[in-house]
Amino acid sequence: MRLTLEGDRAAAVKRFDDAVDRGFQHLRGHPLADRVFYGASAVGDHGLIWVMLGALRGLRGDHHWRAAVRVGAGVGLESILVNLGIKSLFRRRRPVIDEPRPYPLRIPLTSSFPSGHATSAFCAATLLADGDPGLAPLYYGAATVVALSRIHVRIHHASDVVGGIAIGLALGRLGLRLAPLEPAALRATAAPVRNGRGRRRR
Repeated sequence: MRLTLEGDRAAAVKRFDDAVDRGFQHLRGHPLADRVFYGASAVGDHGLIWVMLGALRGLRGDHHWRAAVRVGAGVGLESILVNLGIKSLFRRRRPVIDEPRPYPLRIPLTSSFPSGHATSAFCAATLLADGDPGLAPLYYGAATVVALSRIHVRIHHASDVVGGIAIGLALGRLGLRLAPLEPAALRATAAPVRNGRGRRRR
């Protein structure tokens, strides 16, 4: 089975993709922008950056180590689900460019929709931010740069990235529910018990 858009919806998506691509065209060829986005795209391959950030978080203690294990497992499962499952339903062609790229870049053979980089980025950011609110802006900021890099390097259409972000956020939230850092039974035990007058029992 292959899912495709037709008619007005396909035309609307194409207009959106073309408009975003024109916006990024102003950045392409700029040395700093190229280095940042090509670098972000490279470290996003196979979820490398998320495994590294998870490992760094794991060094901060047992609680953080559980978060590191969870994000590693989550990114691995997300990759299997997206690459072997969701992408096989669409098989969208990637952007075609004739001009040389300023840096070497791995070009996947899978469907363009959804962006695997965007999916893994926002799935991982959601998992990493849980229990670590101080660094949440860093996680989501890095996820945004990795996701947008796929438009800049012309490996994905903008709509691929938007779809990947939505799927990644959904998978991340699902991961939080299925593998909480603190088991529900422990949270219930740790919660203060109050008597009928609203006072804590000791």
